[in-house]
Amino acid sequence: MKVEKPFAAAGNIEMQLDGGNYDIRPAAGDLIRVSFGGNAGNATADVTTAGDHANVSVKNTPNNFKATIEVPQTANLVCHLSAGNLDMAAITGSKDIDSKAGNVEIAVANSNDYSAVDASVKIGNLDAGPFGKSDDGIAKHFTWSGSGKYTLRANLGAGNLSFKGK
Repeated sequence: MKVEKPFAAAGNIEMQLDGGNYDIRPAAGDLIRVSFGGNAGNATADVTTAGDHANVSVKNTPNNFKATIEVPQTANLVCHLSAGNLDMAAITGSKDIDSKAGNVEIAVANSNDYSAVDASVKIGNLDAGPFGKSDDGIAKHFTWSGSGKYTLRANLGAGNLSFKGK
């Protein structure tokens, strides 16, 4: 299954994602595209756009579900993942990510792009990579301040949260 809609760069995209493995990466152009791979079962995807705001929802995902979500290279992202793995490429813009369980990896092209970083993991590992700190165990929290214009917030219940240099 594939769902695709044009969407201007530098907009705000909010995602509601049922459990699964997600790869979020830049699109070749100004659009949002959701593609399913592996076991899609009865999963559905919906993309709605209005001006500079878009909503992406993926629902009814089976076990071993995989999807790729492509967004403009510059976009502000809010991502709510119920559980699973999220791998986010270096996308320019503010990010607000939360997941109850799984592994979350966020690529950071340049730490100087951010004014504030706030990351927490209730149980698991936190690797702040380009922001300079790593921790594991229970109730890990990390904050960082810089001179950039974007913010980065990530909150994970159980699992591993890591920021990686590009």
